[in-house]
Amino acid sequence: MPPIIVNKIPVPRPKKDAMPANIQNKPNNDIVKSWLPVLVFMGLIFYASSIPGSNIPSLFTFQDVAFHLSVYLMLAFFFSRALRNTYPGISVSKIILITVLFGVFYGMTDEFHQLFVPLRTCSGLDLFVDGMGSVIGSLIFVKLSIRATND
Repeated sequence: MPPIIVNKIPVPRPKKDAMPANIQNKPNNDIVKSWLPVLVFMGLIFYASSIPGSNIPSLFTFQDVAFHLSVYLMLAFFFSRALRNTYPGISVSKIILITVLFGVFYGMTDEFHQLFVPLRTCSGLDLFVDGMGSVIGSLIFVKLSIRATND
């Protein structure tokens, strides 16, 4: 390709490999599609945590544990997927570690947020379950992605 002309001075075009290898072929659209489910689940968790305790119906025993485990499992699954799609060369151990740290950190902010919601409390058990959901979600993602690459 010919160079770009700026004020009658030829300026060489940037080389294709001037960008990091893990980003140069990733359209922004793919990155947005990867991270959008993460943001949606984060918003869902924040919204659910904003509901006053008196407005939460009791459907079954341990529904709080089931909700925390399932939502954080899905959040971790999509977070792991987004990491892999954004950084294709990332190792499995880093995916699991970063995902679990993110899940626990977001669980901490969720529990802190509930301190300011009427009839809601900060619970160490909920945070533990959030962490377990994060571990399980990242492991499910890793297992499914390894199976997909072997097929």
